Amino acid sequence: MAQKVWMITGASRGFGAEIAKAVLGAGDKVVATARKVEALDYLGKNDNLFKVALDVTDEAQVKSAVNAALAHFGRIDVLVNNAGYGLLGAVEEGSAREVENLYRTNVFGLLNVTRAVLPGMRKQRSGHIINMSSVGGYASAPGWGLYCSTKFAVEAIGEALSAELAPLGIHATIVEPGYFRTDFLDSSSLGTTVERITDYAATVGQMREFAAGRNHQQQGDPKKLAQALLQITSLPEPPVRLPLGTDTLARIAQKNGFVEKETAKWRNLSASTDFEAAAKTQTA
Repeated sequence: MAQKVWMITGASRGFGAEIAKAVLGAGDKVVATARKVEALDYLGKNDNLFKVALDVTDEAQVKSAVNAALAHFGRIDVLVNNAGYGLLGAVEEGSAREVENLYRTNVFGLLNVTRAVLPGMRKQRSGHIINMSSVGGYASAPGWGLYCSTKFAVEAIGEALSAELAPLGIHATIVEPGYFRTDFLDSSSLGTTVERITDYAATVGQMREFAAGRNHQQQGDPKKLAQALLQITSLPEPPVRLPLGTDTLARIAQKNGFVEKETAKWRNLSASTDFEAAAKTQTA
């Protein structure tokens, strides 16, 4: 098969680093990006590698980085929107600035890169956009509401992209990892709200303790995640959503069961809000 050109944001560590190494190992080409290009030195030198500094929140720099990648390799076949970080804290505890900064990277940054890359993919009538979401993009939890809200947004964007781009020969996949053994729970990738409200000690406080205890003990293998992404990019019909990890599968099943049960419980009230003519049509 022909070499693919991958553009990976947030490639300095974690999933981004493992994906970059796996892609190079498979013989494909990589445009590796990070806020500081020196953070990509671990990749060494390779004719199939192009390193570029990129802050996804800076739209002008995003356009410049994409143009540089196109000038270097001629095309981008796979975009992995991986750059992002977490924020742990109760919804009420998050300040306006903390929330705005989180969205600026996790959502607006993803949109900046996607908008910059899509014209080239549309022109070549092929490509694959992979948006890194989370199990938290499917089901939220105490302490993670603000972070999960950004991943819920990523899910909505990816779901729409999949439908919008399919007629153009371009795929879009939402990846939903559970707890993987990266540095995500370190302070380098996970922020915490400055404010701490004692009323949330039994919920968010316990989640903080859980996260600290789980750090570097997660069950997911990031190298296997990288191989899974290589696999789906070779498929003619890749998934719209790709849950990764048995913990993600269990959480999805749990939420689906809850939603089904609650929907059944309140079905009559839900159905009672239609206009009479519409309700009769639905029951006819």
